[in-house]
Amino acid sequence: MNISTMLPALGQGIVETLYMTVGGTILAYVLGIPVGVLLYITAEDGIKPNKFINGLVGVIVNVIRSIPFLILLVSVIPLTRIIAGTSIGSTATLVPLVIGSAPFVARMVESSLKEVDKGIIEAAQSMGASTWQIIIKVLLPEAKPSLLVGSTIAITTILGYSAMAGFTGGGGLGTIAVNYGYNRYQTDVMLVTVIILVVIVQVFQEVGMRVATAMDRRKK
Repeated sequence: MNISTMLPALGQGIVETLYMTVGGTILAYVLGIPVGVLLYITAEDGIKPNKFINGLVGVIVNVIRSIPFLILLVSVIPLTRIIAGTSIGSTATLVPLVIGSAPFVARMVESSLKEVDKGIIEAAQSMGASTWQIIIKVLLPEAKPSLLVGSTIAITTILGYSAMAGFTGGGGLGTIAVNYGYNRYQTDVMLVTVIILVVIVQVFQEVGMRVATAMDRRKK
């Protein structure tokens, strides 16, 4: 099978890859932002220190982050079947993608929040702002540029995870690369999928960095 006959499959693979990457990133941030905020505010120097909660959440995050994605992908297949009804395909791949990337996102969010000037937080506290108000109106807005840079890193990482999912029938360009490029020894197909993935990564990085720079009020 040559490249010309592979074009429809490649087109579908690109759509599935974008679906998994963007969808996985959004869901990972839905889970990761609250966890990252919790890690930040319960830290020893946080606005609501709690050694037990911080330690417990930190251990859970670190344990999941330390599991190689391919191993995680296989180990959560029973859970994937329960949630998605199947263990193959792009939608099913969202389950391990989110589980594997949400802890990474949480640490990225925690790191971004640590860059916020303590003086701004203290000023908000002195004016009687509640913890919730500080999080919503001070921490997250002030950390926005750093959060956007982090999201650029996260989305490229998740894109790599989605490609790895091809080894278990996860769909997208990863599956095409494995089924046609690797298993059938078609190096041209493998090369094309790699080039497409590189282009997608470069587009995500360029757009993300431009948006982060545009929204960085500190440079204005």
